[in-house]
Amino acid sequence: MIKKVFLTPFQKFVKIQSLSGILLLLTTIIALVWANSSFGNIYRELWQYDIGIVTDSFEFKKPLILWINDGLMAVFFFLIGLEIKRELMIGELNSMKKIAFPLVGALGGMLVPVVLFLVLNQNPETTKGWGIPMATDIAFSLAVLNVLGKRVPLSLKIFLTAFAIVDDIGAVLVIALFYSGTINISMLFIAICMLAVLYLFSFKGFYSKYVFFFFGTVIWFLFLNSGIHPTVAGILMAFSVPIRQKIDTTTFLEQLENVYKDIKNTSILQKPILSKEQIILVDDLEDWASQFQSPLQRLEHDLHGWVAYFIIPIFALANAGVLIDSSAYLDTALVTNIIICLVLGKGIGITSIVLLAKKIKLIAIPSDIGVKQIIGVSFLAGIGFTMAIFIASLAFASTPEFIDSAKIGILIGSFISAIIGYLILRISSNKTESFND
Repeated sequence: MIKKVFLTPFQKFVKIQSLSGILLLLTTIIALVWANSSFGNIYRELWQYDIGIVTDSFEFKKPLILWINDGLMAVFFFLIGLEIKRELMIGELNSMKKIAFPLVGALGGMLVPVVLFLVLNQNPETTKGWGIPMATDIAFSLAVLNVLGKRVPLSLKIFLTAFAIVDDIGAVLVIALFYSGTINISMLFIAICMLAVLYLFSFKGFYSKYVFFFFGTVIWFLFLNSGIHPTVAGILMAFSVPIRQKIDTTTFLEQLENVYKDIKNTSILQKPILSKEQIILVDDLEDWASQFQSPLQRLEHDLHGWVAYFIIPIFALANAGVLIDSSAYLDTALVTNIIICLVLGKGIGITSIVLLAKKIKLIAIPSDIGVKQIIGVSFLAGIGFTMAIFIASLAFASTPEFIDSAKIGILIGSFISAIIGYLILRISSNKTESFND
């Protein structure tokens, strides 16, 4: 019973991510077909259409694709930040024992592809793309795992999720440190001061969604104009959301029982509507319920659907439409390099580092996870779609002729990684020889 209670939220998370992965695949196919159809010009012009606010004294407008990549993706990164904070505080990353296994895997999955990219790269102009193969798309990878059903133990899904979250931390740091522009110190200082106020509010246990939204909007705007990519603001904002409840379980249950008794005592039989007294009691119940919920958990719950079913598919629709014909410029070396780094860099990097760490007893691996399953998941980690495309758009912002080549490499590499990972996990079973045998 206890196991079921604690695993249910994770299983719901896996389900959401799996459905998101399927929707992501559909929107990617639509984008590719649309961009290469007779309506391709409409596709390209749509995302370059300027939207914003223009007055006599103020002008703030950007192409639609930048509103998606800088605006909606900030919400995506905000959700990632909430997940990271939760995992660090009370989840699969809240102790060294828990974090060791996914941390080692993530280090191998980030460092080996980056080193391989730099070794294989021969063009100084494409060196900036070294960060592209380091990220893992959790939606796509969990969708593949979900297709396998009971062939995959839950502990393997937990490992992949924790691994991807650690991977996201690395990707965010890389974006903040290496893929931001010239820094405007004054705007950055103001943004940091506002963040400090939010952190102080969080420490004191104060949280108001209206105050948070106002601060968040201003901080996003300041980051946007400071030279630091605004998605980093999403991560930092997330860490200011309190995880503690305002009231404990005992207090909530006592109040729930009081409200229940009061509603029962004021009930009027055969009445299809509530009395004034009952409406007040229901309002009290909603107030107590809001205090009982963790602000972080509430936000995470509310945003998961929006991010999984709207923001990420829109991002894919806007960014995955690569023109594939003889007239399009294609850097074959860059395409090949990214494919190799995603497929072999992830597959070999994660497996080899995990094997080494296990051999020297740095980590412990659950007994229901076999050697072939680790290899299979390592290749699945080569599905770098969302974050990889995002980093590619930042890396080659000043040299857009390489962006389509990078996207093609990401699409092909992710597809190959998915197929190899799926086949390895498909032919393996729970009886596979374990690391611990």
